[in-house]
Amino acid sequence: QVQVEESGGGLVQPGGSLKLSCTVSGSISPSIMEWYRQAPGKQREFIAQITYGGKPTYETAVEGRFTISRDKGTNTAYLQMNNLKSADTAVYYCKAVAWNSWGQGTQVTVSS
Repeated sequence: QVQVEESGGGLVQPGGSLKLSCTVSGSISPSIMEWYRQAPGKQREFIAQITYGGKPTYETAVEGRFTISRDKGTNTAYLQMNNLKSADTAVYYCKAVAWNSWGQGTQVTVSS
């Protein structure tokens, strides 16, 4: 059974940085991994994707501030988030696309 687990969330001040991790277990390295987020009262939204070959795609609001990467050897995807804003406050989720498997999410709060 495929399991997805996110970590690395927390409280950070505006302008700060966080790095999220997403580890997939119980399977071979996923072909595509994605990050989403869901702010209070809003729908879950796509923010970044990385292919098996390492090609990234970003949602416009985070491009230039967020960087997605992966380590195929450890089945881990990362989301480096810089210059964080209050609007980035949300629960961040990782998805292993091939199995439509989601993690439980990790809370990111940007506040002074």
